[in-house]
Amino acid sequence: MSISIHNLPRSSGILRIRVSGNRLFRKNGNKCSGAGSISCSAGARNDDFLPSINQLSDARLIYSVASSMGHNQESHPESHFRVPAIVDALQEMHLTSKFRGSEVIELQNFEPASVDDIASVHARAYVSGLEKAMDQASEKGLIFIDSSGPTYATATTYRESIVAAGAGLALVDSVVAASKISRDPPTGFALIRPPGHHAVPQGPMGFCVFGNVAIAARYAQRVHGLKRVFIIDFDVHHGNGTNDAFYDDPDIFFLSIHQDGSYPGTGKFDEVGSGAGEGTTLNLPLPGGSGDTTMRTVFDEVIVPCAQRFKPDIILVSAGYDGHVLDPLANLQYTTGTYYTLASNIKQLSKELCGGRCVFFLEGGYNLKSLSYSVADTFRALLGDPSLASEFDDPNILYEEPSTKVKQAIQRIKSIHSL
Repeated sequence: MSISIHNLPRSSGILRIRVSGNRLFRKNGNKCSGAGSISCSAGARNDDFLPSINQLSDARLIYSVASSMGHNQESHPESHFRVPAIVDALQEMHLTSKFRGSEVIELQNFEPASVDDIASVHARAYVSGLEKAMDQASEKGLIFIDSSGPTYATATTYRESIVAAGAGLALVDSVVAASKISRDPPTGFALIRPPGHHAVPQGPMGFCVFGNVAIAARYAQRVHGLKRVFIIDFDVHHGNGTNDAFYDDPDIFFLSIHQDGSYPGTGKFDEVGSGAGEGTTLNLPLPGGSGDTTMRTVFDEVIVPCAQRFKPDIILVSAGYDGHVLDPLANLQYTTGTYYTLASNIKQLSKELCGGRCVFFLEGGYNLKSLSYSVADTFRALLGDPSLASEFDDPNILYEEPSTKVKQAIQRIKSIHSL
């Protein structure tokens, strides 16, 4: 693993970091081994930061916020306005604990993820290299981390990224604790950035720094003994980083529903896992124009039978809202109502299969209005409230879905995976 730093022209005030190397780590019991041996902490995090048992028993939704306000590049779509826009919408729509009392908990304090947490997925040389690069970022103001996407870093990126990952781990702790005292524990939602599902084991990619959902999956296994983890990724782009992290792991099922031909060009039908993990990766590229009807069919005919067959101990969700018809970076036509139904169905699936243990992680979504409204309606679904999508969605802007192509895609994936 090597990290080299390249200066751009002096006038730019920008450094470029190139990260290269091979996947180094493979989980083995409570240790991560590869080039040498890395000890992964097997102990739980500080319980002082978690809600009490009484609080958890009353809650229906628990969320954490890591806005990463210092991680920002002007005019970049993955900006520091994203999470605050969501939080403002939740307040305006009376979906926070201020208005919902004990039904909703916001985790006010949580520990950052440790280096060992991050290194359970990412090469340790990448983690330490990024931390060291913060000195250059502080001096120059902004650096670009050289990969196939415009992934940037500022002086605060490393610290804010481990805080974001830690916000997800604290939710895993809380949801698991609640599941021990209730058959209907609260669902978790990590309102965090930078997003994570493109970050590969060797380094960053596509706006993503650390693989938040992948780190949480390893943590759930290592700390809580939840061996079988089912990951649903409904971001419009393929979660190639999560895909790569678990491609040969039979105990983590990664299921991605994304737009065919979109960034980063991975996630083909025949990418099904390898070795012992063959069959526990499912990639379903959908044609442009797919929408609500498509997603309902995919859930019933693909997601449900896969999850039922896999029998997970916990469900984690890479929740990207860039498939919304108003989002500028893709060409699907999901609506706010699509996300409401999807969240409601995933919550019900977790109740049926794994004691209600389920945590959502924010990924993409770049139209601030559709992002915030869709997350708010996701909250309503997780709380059991009726949808208010009709107040935002405009059916007049939708067009006919490519039903023939969708049917062909679904039949193909069902054949490949014997569904």
